[in-house]
Amino acid sequence: MAASDTSTTTPFAHAQRDQLMGLGCGVAAGALWGVIFVAPKMLPQFSPLALSAARYVLYGVLSLMLAAPVWRTLWRKTTRRDWAALLLLSLPGNLLYYLCVAGGVQRAGVAPVSLIVGLLPVTVTLAGAAERGSLPLRRLALPLLMAVAGVVCIYLDAPAMQTDTGGGTYFIGLLMAAGALACWTVYAVCNARYLRRHPQFTSREWSVLTGVATGVLSLVLAVPAFLMPGMATASAQPASAWWMFWLVNAGVALGASVLGNSLWNAASRKLPLTLSGQLIVFETVFALVYGFVFEARWPHGLEMIAALLLVGGVGLAARRHG
Repeated sequence: MAASDTSTTTPFAHAQRDQLMGLGCGVAAGALWGVIFVAPKMLPQFSPLALSAARYVLYGVLSLMLAAPVWRTLWRKTTRRDWAALLLLSLPGNLLYYLCVAGGVQRAGVAPVSLIVGLLPVTVTLAGAAERGSLPLRRLALPLLMAVAGVVCIYLDAPAMQTDTGGGTYFIGLLMAAGALACWTVYAVCNARYLRRHPQFTSREWSVLTGVATGVLSLVLAVPAFLMPGMATASAQPASAWWMFWLVNAGVALGASVLGNSLWNAASRKLPLTLSGQLIVFETVFALVYGFVFEARWPHGLEMIAALLLVGGVGLAARRHG
């Protein structure tokens, strides 16, 4: 009888453990990804194209270093179809996404861009709602509404007009943020589906391979990024500015790309899209926190309420999945 009880409870306990691990990986990935919204503010004299190219060239180099000890095994395991998928996923999920984020932050600010990207839990959840194992949307209606309400609250409180920038520049920044939202929605859905259909890759292996593929693509961006007329201002900067440029991009490449992507792949493998999509909200929460620290101020009342709504919505979604 005891053996029978153990056998019936083990799958449930295993599922709970997997879900907790997935939740932890998703939150940790959000904490690392939040840094990317502050980095462009730290380097305003460099173009978004240069920031994206530098980050992913370094990501490619780091990924090659990580892959070197097991490269033969990875090479035998990876088919042409896998490499094609890696390139197709890396373009919107890495290069175009960060290009839009960096350009949006430099034109509209950290808060508006992070909040538009903060709608990812809504877009990814809606995109994954038809998948097997996902909860019906009616059970996720309240968590989704809480996430949207959180975004609305911060917009009501934020100095949205950005008096230090022109209206046209600000509008372009918002459009770039919307482009980032579209890029990462496509990436999150397609990447999760591909990982589930190809379980031969571990989360770490897929992250390393993604880095190699992104590094190859970033070489195409590097030439125009550092030779285009817009880089003339940056080239006139002192050596200290270039040191900061490479230091910040190295930190973003290691933390957000190598570690963050690996954690996200682990979360994607263990959680359904309707739940992993909710966890992306932590990228927004951490981006706001880092932005407040960078601006040396405390959050306003509505900003605090918004953060509570966002985190509360994720907690409720996780509870309903449990």
